[in-house]
Amino acid sequence: MSSESFTPVVNPLPPVVAALFLIIMAIEVVFSLGARGLIGGPGAVGWRLEAVESYAFSGDVVRWMWDTGRWPVEHLMRFVSYPFVHGSFTQALFVGVFVLAMGKMVAEVFGGIAMLLIFVLSGIGGALGYAVLTTDSYPLIGGFPPVYGLIGAFTYMLWRSLSLVGANQARAFTLIAFLMGAQLVFGLLFGLQNDWIADLGGFVTGFGLSFFVSPGGWARLRRGVQRD
Repeated sequence: MSSESFTPVVNPLPPVVAALFLIIMAIEVVFSLGARGLIGGPGAVGWRLEAVESYAFSGDVVRWMWDTGRWPVEHLMRFVSYPFVHGSFTQALFVGVFVLAMGKMVAEVFGGIAMLLIFVLSGIGGALGYAVLTTDSYPLIGGFPPVYGLIGAFTYMLWRSLSLVGANQARAFTLIAFLMGAQLVFGLLFGLQNDWIADLGGFVTGFGLSFFVSPGGWARLRRGVQRD
């Protein structure tokens, strides 16, 4: 069989998706190995806690910056660093799986740069929602807010597809409704944390950004504005 006629069963991952997954899991592997004393010596046991202190997002820190008018880089960095610090290997693994699944679908339609933009800005949007809508002092960590941003972009893709065939576009929001409902159930059973607000903020940011970064999205917006 010639190489020209070979068609892979599974499409390769877009490089940006693979890179995000590897970064997330590499950081988590370092933390996990350090906690078990396999690398880094005795001090490695505290690497995760040190990362939370240095890179987690904090609503209290944002409110302090707003009140004082001071915006140090080491605190602004937390808007983009917190998604790469996780509380456990399981949390990081779930985030990594969602990045592979949702990131692949979004990157194949929107392009790798647009997918990365949605990931980063959805993380920022989720953090801002967490800071503005809560007074929670608990640090925000983990990649779920930007993952929900990718879910928002995927929802936009479904929403557009349903509009093209004249179907009920509300069906596109089934996935986010299920995920939010599942969070509510788990919260009622095990204690509800306010980080769901960051997840929802990430979703809204990802969905909204899709109007601009999707193929032809900017042109559609311009046409809509001109008609109005």
